[in-house]
Amino acid sequence: MSRVLVVDDEPGLRQSLGLLLADAGYAVVAETDGKRALEHATAEAFDLILCDVRMPELEGLAFLRAYRARGGTALVIMMSAYGGEEAALAAMKEGAYDYIPKPFRPDEVVLTLRKAEERERLRHTIATLRAQLDTTPAARAMIAESRPMRDALEVVGRVADHKTTVLITGESGTGKEVIAQAIHRASPRAAEPFVAINCAAIPESLLESELFGHVRGAFTGAAGDKAGLFEQADGGTLLLDEIGELPLGLQAKLLRVLQDGEIRRVGDQKTRRVDVRLLAATARDLAAEAAAGRFRQDLYYRLHVVTIHLPPLAARGADIAPLARHFAAQLAHRVGRAVTLSDATIAWLEQQPWPGNVRQLEHAIERAAVLSDAAILEPADFRQGPLPSPHSLLPAGSGEKGEGSSTLREAVEQAERQAITAALQRADGNRRAAARRLGVSLRTLFYKMDRHGIE
Repeated sequence: MSRVLVVDDEPGLRQSLGLLLADAGYAVVAETDGKRALEHATAEAFDLILCDVRMPELEGLAFLRAYRARGGTALVIMMSAYGGEEAALAAMKEGAYDYIPKPFRPDEVVLTLRKAEERERLRHTIATLRAQLDTTPAARAMIAESRPMRDALEVVGRVADHKTTVLITGESGTGKEVIAQAIHRASPRAAEPFVAINCAAIPESLLESELFGHVRGAFTGAAGDKAGLFEQADGGTLLLDEIGELPLGLQAKLLRVLQDGEIRRVGDQKTRRVDVRLLAATARDLAAEAAAGRFRQDLYYRLHVVTIHLPPLAARGADIAPLARHFAAQLAHRVGRAVTLSDATIAWLEQQPWPGNVRQLEHAIERAAVLSDAAILEPADFRQGPLPSPHSLLPAGSGEKGEGSSTLREAVEQAERQAITAALQRADGNRRAAARRLGVSLRTLFYKMDRHGIE
C-alpha cells in the first residue's frame, strides 16, 4: 500500500482528501503546514506527497526545495488555486512531478497519483534492468537514447511481471535475445532458468527432441531418457529464437503446450506438466508467413499477445554514438589498453547504414582496434576492411542527392547483397563457412540468398 502525505492548511480539504485517498487504497498522513510536513517527510518514508503552494510557516515551493535538499525521494504533486500556468512551471522547475489546480475533481486527484506511481514503477524497472545487465555483454541493448528503444524498454517494464507471451521482432543483430533476457531478469521468474534455442540452428529431425525431450529407445541413438528444453526451463523462461523457422508439425505441438501446459517426450506415452513463460523472436514477418500458409495462424495469434519491435540500427541514430563508446570501453578493458573513438569517427559511424545492426557495429569496432595500434581510432581505421563507406552503398549511377538517389532501404538491401556475395567468394562457395563469417544461421543465409536472387 502506497503512503501519501497530504500537506494543506485547510482542514476541510485535508479531511476530504484523506477520505478520498483512503477509499482509493492509500495510507494517508496529513499535516497542516510546510515546516511540520518537512520534519515528518524526512523522518518517515512516503511514496507520494500532495502539497499546497500557499501555507503558513513554510510555503509549498520552499518545502519542496528543502525536501529535495535533504534527499527526499517521494513524488511531490503541488496544489494551488493561484498562479495558473506560471505556478505550474515554477513547481516543475523545483522538481515537482505534477501540478493540480484548485478546485479539482476527486477522480482527477486519484488519476494523477496513479499515473505518478506507474511512471515511477517503469522508471525503477528500467533502471533495475540496466543495473542488472551493466556487467554483462547484454548491456549493449540496454543503451537506449533513441525514442524507439526507450519505448521498447517501457514495454519490457510493463510485461515483465506477467506470464504473457511476448513476440520480439526485428532484423538480425538488433538485440532480440537481450530484450528477452531483460524481461526474464525483471520478472518474478528471475531466479529460475532462462533457456534459449535458435530454431533455425537445429536440424528439423532433432528439433522435437531438443524441445520436448525423449525416452530411451525412441529413435536410433536414444540410449537413455533426456529432458527437453521445456522441462529444463520449468519455472522459468524459454526463448524460441527464429520461431518463423519452426516446422509446421512442431508448430502444432507447440500450440498444444501453450494451451494445456503439458509436454510429451518423443516416444513417451505420458504427459508432463511444465510451468514455462514463453518468449518468441523472429526476423520474419509472421503475419505474412501465416497469410501464405507457412506459419500456423492460430499459433501466430497465440504468440502475438504483446509485440516488441526492435528497429534496425539505421533507424536508431541516437543510439549509435553511445553504443560505439560503450563497445570501445568494453574492448579497452578486455585488451588492456586505451581504445577510444575520435569525434570524426563517431560522425562517420553515424553515417553508416549498418545492415548487420548492433552486432555489426560491435564487430567493426573490435576489428578496427585489433588492426590498429592507435589509442584513438579514426575513420581510416575502419576503412581497411570490408566495411563499406556510405557512398559505396549507393547503386551504380546514382548521385548523392536528387531524384536518382537510393532510398535507405535500397542501400541496406544492396549492402546485404554485397556482404553475402563477398562472404561466399571468400569461403570459395562454402555456404556453411559463409554463414559463420556473416554471423547468421545456415537457414537464414539460404533465406537471404533466395530473397536477393544469389545463386
